[in-house]
Formats: sequence, C-alpha cells, structure tokens
Amino acid sequence: MRADRLVSLVLLLRQHGRLSATALARELEVSTRTVLRDIESLSAAGVPVYAERGRNGGFALLPGFQTELTGLNHDEALALLVAGSRRGAQTFGLGTALASAMRKVVDALPESYRVTAAGAAQRLLVDPETDLLARRQVAEEIPDVVVAEVRRAVFAGHKLRIHYAAVGQAATWRTVDPIGLVTVRGQGYLLATRSGADRTYRLSRVEAAEELDEPAQRPDRVDLDRAWQERSARFRTGGDQVAVLVRMNPARRQELVGTALAVLAEETEADGRLRLEVTFQDPRHAEWALWQQGTDAEALAPHWLRASLRDRAAAIAARYGASSG
Repeated sequence: MRADRLVSLVLLLRQHGRLSATALARELEVSTRTVLRDIESLSAAGVPVYAERGRNGGFALLPGFQTELTGLNHDEALALLVAGSRRGAQTFGLGTALASAMRKVVDALPESYRVTAAGAAQRLLVDPETDLLARRQVAEEIPDVVVAEVRRAVFAGHKLRIHYAAVGQAATWRTVDPIGLVTVRGQGYLLATRSGADRTYRLSRVEAAEELDEPAQRPDRVDLDRAWQERSARFRTGGDQVAVLVRMNPARRQELVGTALAVLAEETEADGRLRLEVTFQDPRHAEWALWQQGTDAEALAPHWLRASLRDRAAAIAARYGASSG
C-alpha cells in the first residue's frame, strides 16, 4: 500500500540521514520515478523533506522529526531485531512486511537503545544459509500470490482450495480446513484437516490456492507446537519406513543422525564405536545414508541392506579395477 511505502520512506531517511532516489527505490522495491512522486506527496503533506544537490546529494529530513517508543528496554529491542533476521517471514510471504516493520521498530526506539541494540544485533547470526561443512540451506521459493491466499484463509478461519501435487503424483484440487502454518529449516508447511482427518501439506507443492467464504471446521484455539510434534511422530512411524541397526565411528554420528528420521536406541561398545538403531523414510533412503558413511559405518541389519551395500561396493570395485585402456 502507498501509505505504508510513504511511512517506510520517512523511516529510511530518518535512519540513514540522506539517501539518493536510486537508493530509496532499491530499498522500497519501486522505480525512482515513484520515489520522486512520493517525495512530492510528503512535502505537500508537511513532512520536512528536502533535496541536497551535487555528487553526494540526495533527500533528507530536517533534524528533530521523530517520535520515540519508550516502552522497550535494550534486551527487548535486541530480541526484536534478532527475530527479524529469521527466515520464517520469507517462507510465509511476509519478507517485505517484516523489513518495513523492523524499520519502524528501530526508528521508534530511543536514541541510546537504537545505537546499542542495532550494534549488538550485528553480533548475532540466526540460521545462516550454510553450516560448517558448507552445506547450503535452500529456502523454498513459493509464489507470493499462493502463500498470500493460504495465509488469508488461515487467519480468517475460512476453508481453502489448493491445487496440490503430492510426491510422484499429478496436482489435484482439494478443499481443506486450514489450522496453521509452520516453517522448519526454510521449508513451509500448512497444517490442516480434510474430511476431519489431519493433513500436512508442503507449501512448495501448492501450485494454486483459493480462499473460500465458507467457515473452516476447526477449534477456536490451537497449540501449533504440540500439533506439529504429534504429526512429526506419526510421520516417523508410518509409511514404508525401515529400522536399521548400525555400528559406526562416533565422529560421524551427527552426520548420520541428521539424515535419519529418528534414533530408537543407542549404546557405546567396548571399542568405542557406537551401536545405533535408526529409522529411515524408505529402503532407498537407508541405503543412500549408509553409503555416504563409507567404511565409518556398518549396517548390521536388516540383511537386505547389507547385501545391497555389498553389491554396490563390488560394482564400484569392479569398475575401477578394470583397465582404463
């Protein structure tokens, strides 16, 4: 909305002192022509914005044009700034709104809190894009029009039609009663019910969505954390999942556990190696996870997994044992 953009423009000038039309356009994600029109509108409304000419010129506000939010202490302000760095808002299509909100929060802080809280926030990093092994955490890209429609239905308590493509299947239309939205490691999920049964939908697989006028059949209050835990537990114990008994180098434990669905049992053997019972989503998942471990892990059971890994290793050995001529 234009009113929100005008407020954001004022806050940007407040925080940076002076910005060019190009810089403002980049921050607000609009054209420079739109910025110039907004500057004219602000001036006409009595906001003391003026232009500075020259190579380093731009637009600025007269000093003293501010209000303060005095109800926040330093730690509360810091908590807001750190929360603003998380990726959940991006997943739910609220990235632009979050950036605007954080500008307003920072601008409204008393001067002493503004400087120290902003500086402290730079010393904290939450959910970086890669871990220490340079494995990239890729956030899913979901069309804004889709996630906005889903979000509206969730907040309004209305039924929702989604064109959803389950794994390995063509997309079909289905009507659900939305309960809430969850983001986990950059992946977004819609918790809902369908014909009274619990359903969990990956947002990246929703190709289209339509909020309906009909009220959703759902409780007035919900504990999303508990609902997510319950659905996660059902997921880990259902479908074609397989349990694997493995003996391994403890130094590689975290890598294996990070790919498994759950750890059912664990003990340390006399030689220091670990014996784990873990579950995987299906046989293919189990074989892939154990193969990544090389000689640092040995699948003890089930027998078919040992045979599969043995045959795979034999095929690799045969390929590289042959002459390259």
